[in-house]
Amino acid sequence: MARLFLLLLFSLLHSSVTGLRRSDFPPSFLFGAGSSSYQIEGAYLEDNKGLSNWDVFTHIKGNIDDGSNGDMATDHYHRYKDDIEMMHSIGLTSYKFSLSWSRILPKGRFGGINQAGIKFYNNLINGLLEKGIQPLVTINHYDIPEELQERYNSWLNPEIQEDFTYFAELCFKMFGDRVKHWVTFNEPNLLAKLEYFIGGFPPNRCSEPNGKCDYGNSSTEPYIAAHNMILAHAKTNNIYRKNYKSKQGGSVGITIHMRWYEPLRNITEDHLAVSRALSFEAPWFLDPLFFGDYPHQMRQILGPNLPKFTAGEEKLLKNQIDFIGVNHYQTFYVKDCIYSLCDIDPYTSEALVSESTERNGIPIGKLTQDANTYVVPSSMEKLVMYLKERYNNIPLYITENGYAQIPNISTTVEEIINDTERINYIRDYLTYLSFAIRKGADVRGYFVWSLMDSFEWISGYTIKYGLFHVNFKSLKRTPKLSAKWYNKFIKGYEQIEIASEESLEHMVS
Repeated sequence: MARLFLLLLFSLLHSSVTGLRRSDFPPSFLFGAGSSSYQIEGAYLEDNKGLSNWDVFTHIKGNIDDGSNGDMATDHYHRYKDDIEMMHSIGLTSYKFSLSWSRILPKGRFGGINQAGIKFYNNLINGLLEKGIQPLVTINHYDIPEELQERYNSWLNPEIQEDFTYFAELCFKMFGDRVKHWVTFNEPNLLAKLEYFIGGFPPNRCSEPNGKCDYGNSSTEPYIAAHNMILAHAKTNNIYRKNYKSKQGGSVGITIHMRWYEPLRNITEDHLAVSRALSFEAPWFLDPLFFGDYPHQMRQILGPNLPKFTAGEEKLLKNQIDFIGVNHYQTFYVKDCIYSLCDIDPYTSEALVSESTERNGIPIGKLTQDANTYVVPSSMEKLVMYLKERYNNIPLYITENGYAQIPNISTTVEEIINDTERINYIRDYLTYLSFAIRKGADVRGYFVWSLMDSFEWISGYTIKYGLFHVNFKSLKRTPKLSAKWYNKFIKGYEQIEIASEESLEHMVS
């Protein structure tokens, strides 16, 4: 009886993937995976690297859930050649990674260039290209030189715009002959909230009731930081277009963290609440870079707390973007809080909405192992079409999308490796992405988060997103079933098996 159940289960899993084909995507479509410098590189004090804000933050007791840090991480700094082979083995056509600012410029523009850092990234980029893997390079993914925080409070000071453009232009000079896809910032809209609104990320600035911090003002500082990031992006793209684009032939975009929202009730107020909530997501950063100013809903709600661009800045800002990167994980119902009483979550409080994951007691989707993260694949199509219509179908990349595993003490390595839930997740989100492409959306790539299990910020090593399992004692990498599935999908196999019967038997037992 058990064997019959296994065979039926295998048949269902096997048949469910055959509706999705590699041919549902353009031939030039990039299928990749991602990482970031602090999360995987390690070698935090080697070869003249300077301290980053995360180097300092993770060494303060109580800041990271499991008390860990990224001092070693996955030791990618020393193992990058093996990691490139690992990418090649599963057929990745692109790899999204970030540059460690403090590895290249240990003290920002206040010190010299670290040639060892330049050499490392040159070697990484060259190694990728030799295997036919296109680098998609993020200039800043959360970590900055601690020097800039101590000198002038980093993103709260307009001076950081000069530091960022100095760093970005150096990267164009050093790597731009080979890098054709540049991302200025990874999730700056989320970062501004985590650093200055909720205060969970360094420099831990916020004010009650949004969080408990020693310093900060949640009403103003997130928007000051965002203002500086937006102007830094615009100035960087302007430099690239004027001095490098004709010679190097690349493009410059920005990656936005984007939740999707659905109205809790089918009433006008909740539909308007969805519009407000969305305006505080991607449009917060994208509207200025297309139209020269923030969304009108933000202006109406925030008033003088939202900085203003000068006439010269508005002119500089317009159309300073070549493509949009989107990181998508979560979908919520939202309820209007202007005309209704609400228990407001800090994340969406400024939009005057409350979020929930249930309607009439029914969850919005299947719950993942990560609390408040549900599987809602149709959101992928909806958010892509939203961006298509709002921003004139500019080229778009899904730069992060992935499934979290959160093992407990009794979880075995075999259970982590047999990650059928991740396979189902990737397959279903890709399916809805293909629907958006069929409707005319100019989507050019999809990147699984993440290439391998890594340091997941304040969660430390408690969450695993990787296609590859990492043993953090031996640092051995092992492909999960999802890596093997992704390989077969990218290669265009007509019949893609999720798992062998033997592995299913093991999972059930």
